[in-house]
Amino acid sequence: MIRVIIAVVLTVTLSLSSPLQSNAEASYRVPQEDSEELRLQDMLLNFLTPYINDAVRDYYRRLLVESPLVYPYFVNVVDSMRINGFRGFNLSITLDVTPVVGPHISVGEDRLTFQISVGPEVKLVNYTHLKSYELPPHWQNIVKKPVK
Repeated sequence: MIRVIIAVVLTVTLSLSSPLQSNAEASYRVPQEDSEELRLQDMLLNFLTPYINDAVRDYYRRLLVESPLVYPYFVNVVDSMRINGFRGFNLSITLDVTPVVGPHISVGEDRLTFQISVGPEVKLVNYTHLKSYELPPHWQNIVKKPVK
């Protein structure tokens, strides 16, 4: 009987001490040190964050009552290129983003491609929803119900 109690206590202790899974954490790369490239990328993401959030809000407005947000640290740069050749200032950037609600609860993963040109002018040219995550029970109230 004592062995059973010890086994139960040990099982409960181990399961409570293990970290909870977070979808947001797995979907972005965590830099290990600062660099010139990282600082420039962070400056660019500061500039692009309003455009990212507008695109995400437009997509999720049909699915959720509350608009999710994308924080710069939940963004991965997938690709960037010059559209009009060397030293041309018409550029394209593709980003993978993880929109969240509330205390950083992931609602999905999305890929956005922006065209950036002199002005600056920022134009969303492609939005692809990659993955949806189910919200926890206490956040189900923000999910829009299908219209019948």
